[in-house]
Amino acid sequence: MIIRRGARFFAALAVVVCLTACSGADADGARASDERWPRWDESAGVAEVVAFMNVAVPEGAAEVEGAVQVNPREDVYLLSFVTSEENAEGIAEDLRSETPLEDRKVDFAPQGERFGHLGLPEPESVEGARWAGVCPPCVGDERRSKMQWIEVYVQTLEADRVRVYLQAF
Repeated sequence: MIIRRGARFFAALAVVVCLTACSGADADGARASDERWPRWDESAGVAEVVAFMNVAVPEGAAEVEGAVQVNPREDVYLLSFVTSEENAEGIAEDLRSETPLEDRKVDFAPQGERFGHLGLPEPESVEGARWAGVCPPCVGDERRSKMQWIEVYVQTLEADRVRVYLQAF
């Protein structure tokens, strides 16, 4: 009888210890599940995004902005800058999309507020923006084998100046 009570006590103690250890609490008592998603990696910027996307920001580009949105499954890398139409076309071609930049209808909602973090409108909502997207591993682009998808939007601003939006995950 005493052995049974002792076994029950230790079994109950083991359950309590396991529940406490598995609760996701850290040293400060905060729960890991309380972390908000998505969130922005405040230490990441243009350099980290360029390295992940394996793209070059054209010399003389203006308004260069980059950010990383941290998500539980995959992070989203954002890059935007203003450059010439020729540079934008070259960047789009370098993605190895099966189709060239094409007009994209503005009849669907943006994929959340991502570029808004950079102070820009979402490219899906920009009238007249042209788009191309590609799955790098699907087209054998070993330079970008770490990502599942990369897309570019090109918005015409004025004579030979365009805003380039790049998004990858």
